[in-house]
Amino acid sequence: MDQTVEIVQGNEACVRGALVAGCRFFAGYPITPATEIAELMALTLPDYGGAFVQMEDELGSINAVVGASWGGMKACTATTGPGFSLMQEGIGYAAMTETPCVIINVQRGGPATGQPTMSSQQDVMQAKYGSHGDYEIIALCPGSVQESFELTVKAFNLAERFRVPVIVLSDEIVGHTREKLRIPARIEVTPRTLPATPPHEYQMYKAGPEGLLDGMPTVGQGYNILVESQTHAEDGNRRGSDIAESARAVRRLCTKITDHARELTDIVTLGCEDAEVLVVAYGSVARSAKHSIRMAREQGIRAGLVQLRILWPFPDEALHRLAGKVRKVVVPEMNIGKISREVKRVLGKYPEVVSLSVLGGELPSPQTILTEIKSESHESIS
Repeated sequence: MDQTVEIVQGNEACVRGALVAGCRFFAGYPITPATEIAELMALTLPDYGGAFVQMEDELGSINAVVGASWGGMKACTATTGPGFSLMQEGIGYAAMTETPCVIINVQRGGPATGQPTMSSQQDVMQAKYGSHGDYEIIALCPGSVQESFELTVKAFNLAERFRVPVIVLSDEIVGHTREKLRIPARIEVTPRTLPATPPHEYQMYKAGPEGLLDGMPTVGQGYNILVESQTHAEDGNRRGSDIAESARAVRRLCTKITDHARELTDIVTLGCEDAEVLVVAYGSVARSAKHSIRMAREQGIRAGLVQLRILWPFPDEALHRLAGKVRKVVVPEMNIGKISREVKRVLGKYPEVVSLSVLGGELPSPQTILTEIKSESHESIS
């Protein structure tokens, strides 16, 4: 048999994906609606020779994950809105030190305590800009149990390749949906590798031609390591007061992701070949959007869907190409209309971009999206 098929929850699928990808350390704090991830990690990690630590809070969690990664383990944590806010300084630290790790954010309504048991997509900008300073991350958005598994595996692979914190932006609906998961017998996993450069010649932050670092050194393996959060030179020593070195370091933190934006594009399309109206959706909302496209087609409306599976870096080039011949783009999302503004930035004044914002924890229904697809009079977003 070339695959196993099970009925599991989205949060459970994230755990399965993490374990397959080689995660052997989890540090976290229970918080709704992400608690099942911590619970299942506590139950299963020891069977894989891994370690689970329940931390005192999310600040400790992200820092423990960073430490474990430098100790040679693939590591992750999971949380939701309030905990994700607490992790931001640690995420910035991971970005500056180029620490591969994965943060799973099962989004719920906010701000503050907000709606602990209701879904949202309100953290999409925080995922990209949550910590201070200039840096780039990678964020993936699963819309199903299957994608929760696949994109968690992919998150770990990308973390290793790009030496960057990678965020899995799930949400309460996806996390608590229970449906089929197909696990292939063979899954591509990027291993943790030591630098090819001999320890006595190694420079921590000396990048190769692609702007990426050579492997990941481990404490105790003979490499001279200074895991320093201040801007640093290629050898890892502090250069916070050096304008040129600091500019070089920060610029590369950004360009090592943005220069690979085409490689990091991950979209799924439906009916885009002849579409006159395009729907751009991600996460749980993509589920409704798919059905709305089918309903529109049944009524003779040429509608298409672009599902964003990697949200950051944003797929500017692919979206611009797919929207080239449509007259309207509808962006349904469970927030105030955040990604619709990214779509507008990419597409400019034509085609018209319409934000379909749904708040309060309600998933936009296929009928709601279909109504906007069919609408001829509306105001575009500013």
